[in-house]
Amino acid sequence: MVTESCVSDMDNPQEPETNETPAAELPADLKVLRLLVTGLTGTMIVGLLVLIAVIVIRFNDKSLDFPETLVLPDGVRAEAYTQTKRWQAVVTEDDRVLIYSRDTGKLSQVIELQQGEIK
Repeated sequence: MVTESCVSDMDNPQEPETNETPAAELPADLKVLRLLVTGLTGTMIVGLLVLIAVIVIRFNDKSLDFPETLVLPDGVRAEAYTQTKRWQAVVTEDDRVLIYSRDTGKLSQVIELQQGEIK
C-alpha cells in the first residue's frame, strides 16, 4: 500500500521573506519641509473658510433699501445719493444737498455748497 503525504503551507506558517529594511527616518530638511507644507495647507483651508463665512455674512446683511421713488424739485439733476436709517441725501449738479426724511419721503432741508479753498 502506498500512502502519500501532503504538506501544506497552512500547516507550516512562515513569515514572508522581504528584502525591505525598516523605514528609515526622514532627513531633517524633509521634516521641516513637511511641517511647512502642512502648515501652509492648514492656513489655506482656514483662509478659505473665513472667505466663505464673510461672503455668506455679507449676502445675509439686511442693508437699507434704495427708495423706489424720490421726487426732486423741477430742473434738478442728481449727481450722488446716500442714506442712513433716518434720512436720505441727494447731491445735485448745482452744488446743493437735498435732505429727505426717510419716514415721510419729503424734503426736509437744503444745504448750499460753496466752492472755494478750505481754510
